[in-house]
Amino acid sequence: MTDATAEKHDAALAVVQRLLKVQGVHSYAVHTIALKPAENGKPWPLSQRTRYAPELVVHGEAGWLTASVSIGTRSGCYLVSLRNGPGLQTVRREQPEKVVNLVLGAQPGGRA
Repeated sequence: MTDATAEKHDAALAVVQRLLKVQGVHSYAVHTIALKPAENGKPWPLSQRTRYAPELVVHGEAGWLTASVSIGTRSGCYLVSLRNGPGLQTVRREQPEKVVNLVLGAQPGGRA
């Protein structure tokens, strides 16, 4: 994933994160970058790194993972994975409030 694509995904996830914060739900973004070490143990130049799609993670009050949200690389849709959900759910990028409703519904007591 390129830095420009990751920044676009970050911006889309930030919208969801702000909407969750208004509802009193805490979340955090996870950014993963893999560096391939050279044979002598030193890292390759930064052009030899692999950047993975950022992910927004939501934990419930007891600390259990409630939901994770990422952006589909090809579709550009939100990909929502809920702890007790039916599987990966897709939500159009223009509907971040729907992502928030899904996450709220997955919270203990179904806060949606």
